[in-house]
Amino acid sequence: MAGQGSHITALVRTHAAGDEEAFYSVALQVAAREARQGHHHLASEIKKAVETSRSKRRSALAEVTAMPRPQGEVSELVEVSRPRELLRDLVIAPALGEQIRQVIQEQRQRSVLAEHGFMPMHRLLLEGPPGTGKTLTASVIASELSLPMYTVRLDGLLSKFMGETASKLRTVFETASLERAVYFFDEFDALGADRGGNDVGEARRILNTFLLLLEEAGSESIVIAATNHRTILDRALFRRFDAVLTYALPDAKQAQTVIRKRLGSLAKGVSFSGLSEATKGLSHADLVKASESAAKSALMRGEQSVTRADLETALSARRSASLG
Repeated sequence: MAGQGSHITALVRTHAAGDEEAFYSVALQVAAREARQGHHHLASEIKKAVETSRSKRRSALAEVTAMPRPQGEVSELVEVSRPRELLRDLVIAPALGEQIRQVIQEQRQRSVLAEHGFMPMHRLLLEGPPGTGKTLTASVIASELSLPMYTVRLDGLLSKFMGETASKLRTVFETASLERAVYFFDEFDALGADRGGNDVGEARRILNTFLLLLEEAGSESIVIAATNHRTILDRALFRRFDAVLTYALPDAKQAQTVIRKRLGSLAKGVSFSGLSEATKGLSHADLVKASESAAKSALMRGEQSVTRADLETALSARRSASLG
């Protein structure tokens, strides 16, 4: 009964606060408890109601919510998007998926955590090879939390505003404290490279500014940095993030899932047995592009499904382009 009472209290609290995602999260906890007690039909009904409500809410948001338009100086520093990707769109290792779910759940229940003096994870570093899902992860987090995503391409920021980069970064972080969103710092190695010798002027000041701003950043927004080159990053960076998420090239099973997802009904009847050598070393992005190439070949022949030969040809061509 105590557990049931705490859930009811949490439902009332989150509803009163207008925090829909936190409300849904507590409802799913109730469903999980009912399932453990053998009340599977009730658990299923609760889950179905939550998913239906979420789906309707997303549709309504898509219709009535205009794309955010940053005003003033920040408008020339960020690219704004309203992602629609969901957790199920990520094809990653289970452990990494759990880390991402934890981030989302903590954000959904941030008001509950705050009541007890805790902050949700909101500063993330994503590291791994190109094309393995880092940008998609930022999009998924934004979409699952019904937030816009503000992308800051650091390499372009450094070159365009040389001498002013530190002040521009401050502007972005000031915006993050006022406008709740996912702030995605792409090409992070451009800022965080471990610089030695005499290269300690402007680059060091920019890095120190970023570290200070990151340290001071509140949990109103989620700050995500992505890098393809962990080994060249200044080690001082890692301890400033709440979590470091590591990405890798897909294994054979994940590669097959990526291909099947992209091909959809066009994959019907295709044998994937023994295809692991053809997919080895290719990133998620490579596999998507190869799948699209195979699909277009089949469609232009007037067929409604790809052949094994289509896939092998496309994968071989992609391997030559990527690894060549």
